[in-house]
Amino acid sequence: MLHCIPAAARPADTLRVSSALEELPIPSGCYSVLEDPTGRLTLADVQRPATARQFVRGDQRPSTMERAGAAYWLRLVVHANGSLNQHWYLELFDSHLNDIIFYPSASTEQGAIHTGADHRLASRRFPYKNFLFRLPLEPNRSHTYYLRLSSNSKTSFVSRLRTEQPLAVHFQTEYGLLGAFYGVLLIMVVYNLCLYLFIGEQTYLRYVLYVLSCSLVFLSEDGLGFQYLWPNFPELNQLIIAGSPILLLLTFSYYARQFLDAPQRLPRYDPWVRRVVLISVGVLLLDTWWLHSGWGFWFYLLPYGMLYYAAFRVWQRGFRPARFFLLAHALVATSVCFLILRKLGIHTFTNTVTVYSMNVAFVVEVVVLSYALGEKIKSIRDATIRAQDKLVKQLRKKHVAQNMLVEQLRQNQELKDQLNSELESLVAQRTEELRRQSDTIAAQNRELLQANGLLALQSAAIEKLNLELQRDLQEVKTARVLSKEVDFGEFSQIYPDKDACLRYLANLKWTDGYRCRKCGHEKYCDGRELYSRRCTKCRYVESATAYTLLQKCKFSIIKAFYAVFLIYTHKGNYSSQELSRVLDLRQGTCWSFSQKVLEAMRRRRHAPDFDENEGWTHVLLDATSVEHEESMAEESSAQA
Repeated sequence: MLHCIPAAARPADTLRVSSALEELPIPSGCYSVLEDPTGRLTLADVQRPATARQFVRGDQRPSTMERAGAAYWLRLVVHANGSLNQHWYLELFDSHLNDIIFYPSASTEQGAIHTGADHRLASRRFPYKNFLFRLPLEPNRSHTYYLRLSSNSKTSFVSRLRTEQPLAVHFQTEYGLLGAFYGVLLIMVVYNLCLYLFIGEQTYLRYVLYVLSCSLVFLSEDGLGFQYLWPNFPELNQLIIAGSPILLLLTFSYYARQFLDAPQRLPRYDPWVRRVVLISVGVLLLDTWWLHSGWGFWFYLLPYGMLYYAAFRVWQRGFRPARFFLLAHALVATSVCFLILRKLGIHTFTNTVTVYSMNVAFVVEVVVLSYALGEKIKSIRDATIRAQDKLVKQLRKKHVAQNMLVEQLRQNQELKDQLNSELESLVAQRTEELRRQSDTIAAQNRELLQANGLLALQSAAIEKLNLELQRDLQEVKTARVLSKEVDFGEFSQIYPDKDACLRYLANLKWTDGYRCRKCGHEKYCDGRELYSRRCTKCRYVESATAYTLLQKCKFSIIKAFYAVFLIYTHKGNYSSQELSRVLDLRQGTCWSFSQKVLEAMRRRRHAPDFDENEGWTHVLLDATSVEHEESMAEESSAQA
């Protein structure tokens, strides 16, 4: 068995091996550590008395390389008791150590082995995923071995001494189990890829990407990828070690969200999950390539926790396959806890079971998730079958209804045939009757032709009388308008709409011909407004209401016509209250317009061409008030 020699009997850190032993773990109390922050110390430097006294027992300092990038010297003293019948080997379990120099002799640097994750696999004496060094031991002598270690990340000094026989057994067992592990992953990849190719369900493809990412993580973690797949590309190995966990996070979220139907089942929660995953990936990439904090693995907890919570919520809502998701990832979460403890340098639970617990957990997860995926597809298929059965039942009901409809149509056809035969006989009888009646009608038509000649003459006379009657009626209405005997309804028949009023006003305004007010030109064309005229020379446009009593009128032109009519025919003795009632306008508006009409009537009486018998429409052409308003506006603007 392994034992450290007590301080009173031997120097500290001495290990004893003998032919009776085959394997020895190296506890932290049986080696000493020297930290070299500069990374410049040589083998001769660390053996000088002043520097050698700075070595610290492994159990008196943290069991991890706390400062990333610094060099750490390990001193290990091994004493061979008697002759040895097998060779002894030192195995370092951490395959991610960037640079390792093993000095088989403490007196010289000659024969030193320089290897590490930053070097090709050919730099190792033994092409093994872990670092393996042969210890040259002589019987009954103590040998001091030095190792110079350097790593870009925090790692531990976990190691073990083994002889050839247990090492071969360990190789066989370890590689057999790892082969079975990767074989299961390969089977799952091929199986689900075939399902995707045959079924076309995208969940299978996402699952394949997730399993491939898991495989890449394990190949980089246990060193088999560097040993077998890319032994001559250490830079690629470092890239895969750093990037494969980030890729795993992406593919897992990509698969888990679709497996759980999160966008449909959790429409408000799923966008947050997607954002957190993308932000975590960005932070992890930043930490991996620039910050190198060593705590990047903590950023995996939030997105994984949110996805696990999403699975719990979906399971609560009745999605049964989610329970397998929760079970599988509970095992993975447990194994990840062991990994985090090892990353933090806590080796209380470090043993063969916990080290390979993640492999076992992922195998169980892959199998369980594959079964859960199958159950999900089965539930979808069952739901499809139920929907199809429901559709078949509906089709059967529709078929029965169609049969009933066909029978009804057949009966209707029989009834129609019977009715047609009866109608044919009735038509024959009726045809004979009509033939007899047509002869009678033909005789009567001849008589009617003679009568029509007389009626034509009478119709012409009646039409002539109707025209004269309509003309007389129009004249009577106009006479009634002029004699103050019409109400607004009858007045509206004379001037039914704005178009009629504007047309009448335009004809009245330009009775003597058109002459432009700006340039005096006498030729015009129609303007954009109704019955407006535009000068063809200066382009000046004059509307029908411009320079008339109705310019800038704020209410309907029909009501304005009627108001002028009422005020004029009553000789100005028409109150604004009565006018407001008749026209349905505000009294203030009616009063202002009445004053405007009264003023126009007064000016018209003093006009030289005034006639006592002239009609009310002459007042409409009064433009003096408009010109007065424009002159007042020009004077006020000039004074301003």
